[in-house]
Amino acid sequence: MRKFLLATTAVALTAGFASAEDIKIGVILGFTGPLESITPAMGDGAELAMAEVNASGALLGGSTVISVRGDSTCIDAGAATAVAERLITSDGVKGIMGADCSGVTGAILSNVAMANGIVMISPSATSPGLSTAEDNGLFFRTAPSDARQGVVMTEVLMEEGIKEVAVTYTNNDYGKGLADAFQAAFEAAGGSVTINAAHEDGKADYSAEVGALAAAGGDRLVVAGYVDGGGSGVVRAALDSGAFDTFHFPDGMISAKLVENFGSEIDGSSGQVPGTDSAGAGIFAVLAGDAFDATSPFAAESYDAAALIMLAMQAAGSSDPSVYKDHVMSVANAPGLKVQPGQLGLALKALAAGVDIDYDGASAVNLIGPGESAGNYRQVGFEGGAEVTVKFR
Repeated sequence: MRKFLLATTAVALTAGFASAEDIKIGVILGFTGPLESITPAMGDGAELAMAEVNASGALLGGSTVISVRGDSTCIDAGAATAVAERLITSDGVKGIMGADCSGVTGAILSNVAMANGIVMISPSATSPGLSTAEDNGLFFRTAPSDARQGVVMTEVLMEEGIKEVAVTYTNNDYGKGLADAFQAAFEAAGGSVTINAAHEDGKADYSAEVGALAAAGGDRLVVAGYVDGGGSGVVRAALDSGAFDTFHFPDGMISAKLVENFGSEIDGSSGQVPGTDSAGAGIFAVLAGDAFDATSPFAAESYDAAALIMLAMQAAGSSDPSVYKDHVMSVANAPGLKVQPGQLGLALKALAAGVDIDYDGASAVNLIGPGESAGNYRQVGFEGGAEVTVKFR
């Protein structure tokens, strides 16, 4: 009887959906710029979720999702907002998976998304300032705030016996927000920050910045920068001058490119990046196969961000962002049928049948407060010229 009721409910609800449509979703990431080495896997992760939904044929009466990519550049707010405006007004996207870096994400939100009523779910914008940004209920993120990362960084360094550090950060919303959050947490735990200084991306020579950092001293240099930008420039200058030989790397620095750049020169260093050893993470890796690196930073969060957009549409029975925005939190959290990667079709059918879902996804999604991830991290170390996973937090 229960199966019969679910089936009849599904038919009734599906009949209530608008006729099948082509639904465009924007994928706005820094395909060029200081994070360009990790964004290909992020884009592929999001589009893997879209392909899975399309294969199921279960979204809104058989609607098809189409990805429309846009380059945020990560650092140029003007270029990012122009791209978002084009995707919304010309391409007609009904949601944005992105953006990636905090500054351009905030710019798109305040200047474009709110004006057009478009939902954004960022997989990687981590500035604490985004937690309180005015958003009209349109902005979410599957990445945790750097308020949380600052605490995790402190725990890692304290457990390694590092009590005094110098800090350099990329001079933007991400870098400043993370550096301040870390300093507050580190000093509250009894640590000492000898200097907390900005660096600019795109410089050819960082010897002056490293000179100031070296003069202040510290047991380790915290580099809150970008691996394809000034962060790597600072590390190279520090190594060449002998100012520091070990570093702590937050999420913007963690990628295969870091090891490619420095190899065994950064052995003994530490870091962390959002990540989990959940069952969903393993399933996601199997789904990705050889198509892209599922362990690349924020690839899992990108899959989840795209998935949540589509699941919220199904829960609302509409691709209209003014309607489905109110369903993002409910599909992401308990109570409901637990949903893992590879089960998006099942989740869509459950929602059509009136069954609540709890999307766990590839990154163990749990949205709190203003619609952001509670936060899971993978602690890393560097040994023998390779990045190694120490543990999960």
